[in-house]
Amino acid sequence: MSGTGPGTGAAASVALDGLPTSVAGREVMAGDYVIGLLDTRHAQRVRAAIQVDPAWREAVATWEARLAPLTVLARPEPPPGNVWDRIEARVAPAEAPRVRQERRSYHIWRVVAGLAVLGMLGAAGYLYYARRPAERLIAVLANDRNLPGVLLERDRKGDLTFINLPAASGRVLQAPSGKVLQIWAVAVGAQAPTNLGVLPYEPVRQLTIPARLFTPAPDMVIQITVEQEGGSTTGRPIGPTIFVGRLATVSAAR
Repeated sequence: MSGTGPGTGAAASVALDGLPTSVAGREVMAGDYVIGLLDTRHAQRVRAAIQVDPAWREAVATWEARLAPLTVLARPEPPPGNVWDRIEARVAPAEAPRVRQERRSYHIWRVVAGLAVLGMLGAAGYLYYARRPAERLIAVLANDRNLPGVLLERDRKGDLTFINLPAASGRVLQAPSGKVLQIWAVAVGAQAPTNLGVLPYEPVRQLTIPARLFTPAPDMVIQITVEQEGGSTTGRPIGPTIFVGRLATVSAAR
């Protein structure tokens, strides 16, 4: 039988000691933790907080979900051919020839086993990605200080999803009083932008534009502007742009 007693509350208090108590502070530190910008002491504190506090768990999980699409931008780098020799030289002292030969044989078999496992994982990954689109469209919309504020991604169905990143830009997707936020798309060579509609007045954390209403394309510019209530009536942006970025093609499989 489980429960929360005085001991549990005390453990949570200790784990959260020294961490931000505000929602904004927690979002910023959770983002730094996921990206890897925290020092060892603060990273350990966040790890402890995740174990006892649902708000910290959600903040970290949300940032991991936000940044997951960007991991495909990292290109794999093969290790140097002498990597095992260098590792062995650092962790093991010089030994007698026979013992060293036995260790070398052990390492060879370990490498062979590791390559076999990697081969199976690669095959599984290929089968997984084969069912997905070969290419993905991703964009990061930045503000006038070049800080990322919105992450865009075209999903498997072709829908375009907007994810607000307030911890990075310091700005929540919410229009000022008496105004609206309007989304525009400008295709390559287009003479006029495409109006993608206005955002609801309440703060927006995530928004999806269905593929049946809009077809995103590579190099298309996406911008969010502040317009008069009801949106621009000219078919073009009138108010200031708060976020802008360009859709880029990212290969889903290497």
